[in-house]
Amino acid sequence: MNNEQSRLEEARDPKTPWKKWGPYLTERQWGTVREDYSENGDAWNYFTHDQARSRAYHWGEDGLAGISDSKQRLCFALALWNGKDPIIKERLFGLTNSEGNHGEDVKEYYFYLDSTPTHSYMKYLYKYPHRAFPYDDIVAKNKARNRQEAEYELINTGVFDENRYFDVFVEYAKASPEDILIEITVYNRGPEPAEIHLLPTLWFRNRWSWGKDNLRPSLQLFKGKGVIVQAKEEELGERYLYCDTQGTLLFTENETNSKRLFDAENRTPYVKDGINNFVVEGQAEAVNPQQTGTKVAAQCRINVPSGNSQVIRLRLTPAAPAALAEAFGKNFDDLMQARRKEADQFYAEVIPSSLTEDETSVMRQALAGMLWSKQFFYFDVNRWLEERGCDPFLASGKKPPRNEHWHHMYNADIVSMPDKWEYPWYAAWDLAFHVLPLTLVDPDFGKDQLTLMLSENYLHPNGQIPAYEWNFGDVNPPVHAWATMFTYRLDKAKNGEGDIAWLEKCFQKLLLNFTWWLNRKDRGGKNAFEGGFLGLDNIGVFDRSSPLPTGGYLEQADGTAWMALFSLNMLEMAVELALHNESYKDMAAKFFQHFVSIASATVQAGGKVGMWDEEDGFFYDVLQLPDGQAQRLKVRSMVGLLPLCAVCFFEGEFREKYPDIMQHLKDFIEARPELKTFIHDPAKVGTNERRLGSILDETKLRRVLEKMLDENEFLSPYGLRALSRFHAEHPYIFKVGEQEYKVSYVPGESDTGMFGGNSNWRGPIWMPVNALIIRALLQYYAYYGNDFQVECPTGSGRKMNLYQVAEELTRRLGSIFLKDKDGRRPVNGDEKRLQEDPLWKDYIQFYEYFHGDTGSGLGANHQTGWTGVIARAMHLFSSASADQVLKLGKAAAAVGIEKLASGRSASIKVDAPEPPKLESTPRVKALRKDGHSTPAKPEAPGSKHKL
Repeated sequence: MNNEQSRLEEARDPKTPWKKWGPYLTERQWGTVREDYSENGDAWNYFTHDQARSRAYHWGEDGLAGISDSKQRLCFALALWNGKDPIIKERLFGLTNSEGNHGEDVKEYYFYLDSTPTHSYMKYLYKYPHRAFPYDDIVAKNKARNRQEAEYELINTGVFDENRYFDVFVEYAKASPEDILIEITVYNRGPEPAEIHLLPTLWFRNRWSWGKDNLRPSLQLFKGKGVIVQAKEEELGERYLYCDTQGTLLFTENETNSKRLFDAENRTPYVKDGINNFVVEGQAEAVNPQQTGTKVAAQCRINVPSGNSQVIRLRLTPAAPAALAEAFGKNFDDLMQARRKEADQFYAEVIPSSLTEDETSVMRQALAGMLWSKQFFYFDVNRWLEERGCDPFLASGKKPPRNEHWHHMYNADIVSMPDKWEYPWYAAWDLAFHVLPLTLVDPDFGKDQLTLMLSENYLHPNGQIPAYEWNFGDVNPPVHAWATMFTYRLDKAKNGEGDIAWLEKCFQKLLLNFTWWLNRKDRGGKNAFEGGFLGLDNIGVFDRSSPLPTGGYLEQADGTAWMALFSLNMLEMAVELALHNESYKDMAAKFFQHFVSIASATVQAGGKVGMWDEEDGFFYDVLQLPDGQAQRLKVRSMVGLLPLCAVCFFEGEFREKYPDIMQHLKDFIEARPELKTFIHDPAKVGTNERRLGSILDETKLRRVLEKMLDENEFLSPYGLRALSRFHAEHPYIFKVGEQEYKVSYVPGESDTGMFGGNSNWRGPIWMPVNALIIRALLQYYAYYGNDFQVECPTGSGRKMNLYQVAEELTRRLGSIFLKDKDGRRPVNGDEKRLQEDPLWKDYIQFYEYFHGDTGSGLGANHQTGWTGVIARAMHLFSSASADQVLKLGKAAAAVGIEKLASGRSASIKVDAPEPPKLESTPRVKALRKDGHSTPAKPEAPGSKHKL
């Protein structure tokens, strides 16, 4: 067990809180629902970026490369000023939904380079131009562009030309759970010396101005040797911020500047933007000469020669000067270096040695992004409604713009975010995918995230899981059970036994959620489900969250498939629990019956028109019209591929232990022969006596795979498209009166304003649904074995088993981020600097989705959330090729790869050459002279591969 693994063990004890401090600041608190007290619910315009420097937040804080304690009482982040900007750089700038030609978007360059799961070591890079930041130019140019044009990015403005920018690296290392070392290194990449103001900032979240009588904390100069700030807060106690420079301490209050914003009297003479006004405007009276307040920055003016760097160091610790013999010096440097080395050691065991240096870099940055994207999310919905005058229990209350039925929610937790700028709020179905890479490095945190969404402060009393703060009552795909069971299997593989108590706890709450779905989304009682947009935004002919222009309703192939998968996951859980507790055997029978009923409805829902189209060999939504007529909406999209994902194989333990239940299920099927007419026969025996729950029988599976693996349809060089390329030349057109609705293949950004215009499911590649399909293919492989083969790609003549197909999809997805034969990364598109500049090309951005033909990144720049699942996929297939696995023989395959298909694993010695030993290097090359930051390849531990 290495040092970081030991810290993870110690962190289970509340007395050793290694995770208490972390990157828990958001990167955009302005423009969020929590801060919106407008009448019309227009959060973007109610609280703007321009206001953010002057207006105290209520529910959270934001900052550059920031950290806070786990309840976000005390915050630390970096602010910067280049001497030319109109404001100091305290937070990331981006466009609101109405300003961007493709919706909201951050317009900065920053990178999460490293983090251990306890945050004992973290590293972040921000690229800051020497020239004035072009705020107005970015807004004006994007507003002027239409949806067919590319976005106007910061790099297009010319501010980085001639390398006139600073690379600002921020590193954190923990000496103990409460003692945090901070090192800021500034490289001047430009041709001339350049001055920069570094303004490391410490402040308290404003908890005292909202009528709850919280005591005001304090920051003040500690009079003694050195630059030291003393922080006092009722619950945190005392903290000290030491700074190793002779910078000036600037004190103010984290209070709203009402005079600037509302032309009203300020509550205090010193306000939130006082440091900005002192530095930029030269207003000496803007900061407190008494050197006390609730916000403070150490102003460090440094001149950095061309091609060189400057370093400042800080330390945030509860140790008072009398108790801390030396804040800096050799001890500081040694500890910082030790944490870097320990991060290397930790990831050398996490990242398989068979990966190349480039693959290792991508995987490590993906995991770093996952860990940096944790955020303290605070939202008391009942209090928020009361403060708006929208108390749902008062007859005189106003109608709120959203979330009036979610007044039970009190969230104050560390949660994994989709993207801390564009989506600085949790999203339920995103979170299910976040857990897969997170459990690679921190199984406890991953499992806790799944449990959290099912707790009484999140789960609605009616059983609905909250979607996201813009509308908690919206409907996300029910993938929580899928993630729970997958996580249980992975945990069991790692530890030899599963956390059955955790699984049981989740199962009980998921029962409530399953019942909610049954009662709310099956309109006709035919096991054919709706659900609205279901996270797939503009994938369909209509906005599926709104009333249909035809009247009537949709029976959704994806909604029904999700429920079939949900049933299977609950069945799998019930089977596992029944092996430990007999009382769950009846629940297994219950969910088996649910599954076969819903699965058969996916094919034929009991009406004249089913979702399965025998002629096309594909699934489609069915439009049920008010006059009783029905028709399929024949759009070849991810909607029709999702039924393939409702699959799970079962071993024989349950059958052997409970023959009475098996006889009952046999009788159930024999009494309803139509059920297995439509779907795979659940009694049919496969490899190693396994049984399979699947919507698709072998014939249907082959037909769907034929389209899925066709490069003229779904299969892109970079994964599976969300919409078939068939629709590029054959758009689907549906007419209602004079109105025409059309779905065409759009491989890049959305060409419509539906859902804000920055989310496109009509062509691009999305990582989460690719992950679902890869997982499903492994389930099919475990049942069908090596004899089931298909052409991949379709028409190529190249035959593969389904494990090899899953591996091939993973290879294509990984190639989005990896250098090709010309040294170019598809994710970086046509941007020359990102592709060729050695100071840029190895920093990876994990976008929200990817161009269906080129693989270039689109949408949110840092959605390491569900896109971070690529780390789990790379880990899954990194040990041996499919050819090597096939050579191991049936016995070895049964122990190894087939257990992998169910989420279990085994270590197998394969005939692979010993990888070469690599020179010992620092964990990140950014600590070399040039500041480059690609993570180094860890030393190869040997040829034992985990399959």
